[in-house]
Amino acid sequence: MDDRLIGRRSFVVSGLAGVACAAAAAAVPRAALAITRGRPGRRIREWQEAFSNDPLALEETTIADLQAAMASGHVSAHALVEQYFARIDAVDVRGPTLRSVLERNPDALSIADGLDAERRSGRVRGPMHGIPVLLKDNIATADRMQSTAGSLALVGAAVPRDAFIAKQLRSAGAVVLGKANLSEWANFRSTHASSGWSGRGGQTLNPYALDRTPSGSSSGSAVAIAANLCAIAVGSETDGSIVSPSAACSLVGLKPTVGLLSRAGIIPISHNQDTPGPIARTVRDAAILLAAMVGPDDRDPATAASRGRAQADYTIGLDPGGLRGARIGVARKHFFGYSDVTDRLIADALEVMGRQGAVLVDPADIDTAGQFDEAELTVLLYDFKEDLNRYLADLGAGSPIHTMADAIAFNSAHRDTEMPYFGQELMLQAETKGPLTDKAYRKALDRCRKLSRSEGIDRTMDRYRLDAIVAPTQGPPWLTDLVNGDPSNQPGSTTPAAVAGYPSITVPAGFAFGLPIGVSFMGRPFAEATLIRLAYAFEQATHVRRPPTFAATADVNTSSH
Repeated sequence: MDDRLIGRRSFVVSGLAGVACAAAAAAVPRAALAITRGRPGRRIREWQEAFSNDPLALEETTIADLQAAMASGHVSAHALVEQYFARIDAVDVRGPTLRSVLERNPDALSIADGLDAERRSGRVRGPMHGIPVLLKDNIATADRMQSTAGSLALVGAAVPRDAFIAKQLRSAGAVVLGKANLSEWANFRSTHASSGWSGRGGQTLNPYALDRTPSGSSSGSAVAIAANLCAIAVGSETDGSIVSPSAACSLVGLKPTVGLLSRAGIIPISHNQDTPGPIARTVRDAAILLAAMVGPDDRDPATAASRGRAQADYTIGLDPGGLRGARIGVARKHFFGYSDVTDRLIADALEVMGRQGAVLVDPADIDTAGQFDEAELTVLLYDFKEDLNRYLADLGAGSPIHTMADAIAFNSAHRDTEMPYFGQELMLQAETKGPLTDKAYRKALDRCRKLSRSEGIDRTMDRYRLDAIVAPTQGPPWLTDLVNGDPSNQPGSTTPAAVAGYPSITVPAGFAFGLPIGVSFMGRPFAEATLIRLAYAFEQATHVRRPPTFAATADVNTSSH
């Protein structure tokens, strides 16, 4: 969901990580394990010093790095799981205490052992073989982990099967390392929630400035990857929930076309806008993760449109010169002018694109931007009730709740743990909605589709013969505020592509006061390969991402760099 509709950008659930295995705990530096009290600034500095010498730091390692290490025999998938568990314990549970990982997969080590045995026998399934991946906690896994969307109401509810994309990842050889925190119910519970907070996990922190929002709702997925707690992660988006936290954490976040990846087994908001997608530190890793999840699924009819349009390998077109000759439109109206430092960084980004040979069409505005937010909210409220009730009904008799009404009642009965800071206004509004045949719903849906597609992105791209539209993803991350929630009407460029169901990708563009800023490329349906090519070329020309320092607050002594 887009935080600007509801005080938004918070679809990720925070939580305590599970208990590390003994081997993983043993791998954590003693000093890091001992640092649990004292003033936060001093504690974090001591933790940084202790952890900086840790050989298991895994800082900024890519899928290719990990594959090379496993192929050479220097490391096994089993050892990688142990090392990531150790880092989660040192960084997420102790140290800065980011609360980005809700729980660790108790079967991860045995799964890794099986994949190591396959490698020794000469079988390597592909680029994901043995690679640890975190899943947002709204993605169902039929194992010993929970699938709760961060809500205590779903703790103990057994899911009937893996989500389709979880099954695809397992088939590709990935090791599901654990579940990531998120904004509870993908930030579609309250009109003034704090991004990254969940009843199950608490408040996720941004590793670049611990007092700043991680954004959301895939907050935990983004924070964990930014802090190098796992190789890659999967988030989900309705409007902003992948690209927003990715931008806030100096990451690559890809929101695919609705229908490219199955939503079956993912706790929903809207069948019109929901999609899972990759979150990674590099464009190449995002492309590899995307390919591992594609495939038509009979349980999600929208994926039928992907037949013949999905690619088995999204890395084929990666080219440092991929911007040369590309026609890129700059959507200024509605997306610039709210942050001077953001505008300066995006101006620098545009200059880089021009030097790399892109043809910049500036401006190339989306004329309808900002005209369908109200209609979008209407659609999402109707969809949420319909889609969530269907999902919960599939859980069977063992689930603590079976309907949205049950979830509302649970929250009210457990106010101290589920609603200590904010309420459930959006759930209450959604529960009043009627069937999807209602005239109000059909009218709002038609308006959304027309203004975002034919009169929106399509018209702009046709008018200027564009390969992509570019805009700042959003401004610098704001201060976390559990009392008032996220500021209302946070500016950003996520909504047109989200409402249209079209793809978008955010890439790091730089830092303002030490806070990450991202730039987004959006395009036509199933144009992921094009967007990945453009984003990769920009990334290779800039290389602005740097790992977080776990600073207590923003660096007000600098502006942008």
